[in-house]
Amino acid sequence: MTKKTILPTGLQHKARKRFGQNFLHDYGVISSIVRAIGPRESDNLVEIGPGKGAITALLLEQCPNLNVIELDRDLVPILLAQFVKYPGFKIHQIDALKFDFASLATTDNPLRVVGNLPYNISTPLIFHLLSFHQRIKDMHFMLQKEVVERLAAQPGDKAYGRLSVMTQYYCDVENLFLVPPECFDPAPKVDSAIVRLTPHTNIPCPTKDIDILHKVVNVAFQQRRKTLRNALKGIVTSEQCEQLGIDASVRPEMLSLRDYVAIADFAVDQND
Repeated sequence: MTKKTILPTGLQHKARKRFGQNFLHDYGVISSIVRAIGPRESDNLVEIGPGKGAITALLLEQCPNLNVIELDRDLVPILLAQFVKYPGFKIHQIDALKFDFASLATTDNPLRVVGNLPYNISTPLIFHLLSFHQRIKDMHFMLQKEVVERLAAQPGDKAYGRLSVMTQYYCDVENLFLVPPECFDPAPKVDSAIVRLTPHTNIPCPTKDIDILHKVVNVAFQQRRKTLRNALKGIVTSEQCEQLGIDASVRPEMLSLRDYVAIADFAVDQND
């Protein structure tokens, strides 16, 4: 039998579709998520989309200084009332896509970011967070299962694509566990999963120009059904791919992150 989080009378809130809200209520899953995060009192913890505070409550028990980012202004008084006894609890009522996460980080205490991310903005939000990778220690997210599969996919996998390559450029990716629809209210039509992203202290295969790498990867996967020689026409030729030790007759999903960095760096050198 699952245990649900219950809000005090007068503090009920109906999930809003426009915010992509699905409130987690399964106490067992909530506990498993918090155990995976392993919050400590000294952590610089940030929660995106606390909703009704199901995960927030357990986080605050172990880390009483917590910043949360919540777009829905109607949830702000609910959260403030629920966690009034925690003076270190702070709400930023703003769109996470527009939030400057660097403003919360310090050199000695990088961010630990957690959240049940709305499915409709999960990919752009992850790219936004990756731009702050030097200020982040780790990230734990609840996402649509298919998104987590894309994040963790390897070359040759059907799910492998732009999100896989660029996330793995910055982070180690761990697909932790599944969360079924019945753990939410309202229940989504898809399975969810928990993922851990840990930014590399030193990027394993750094590129000469990150913007060029973004361009190469984006162009390649926009035409993922084409062979590499056709998908990257105008960026690199078949002969140039051969010089790099890359087979231009394969599709983009067969190339490793290191291959894409090699192509991007070659393009940079050609333009110098």
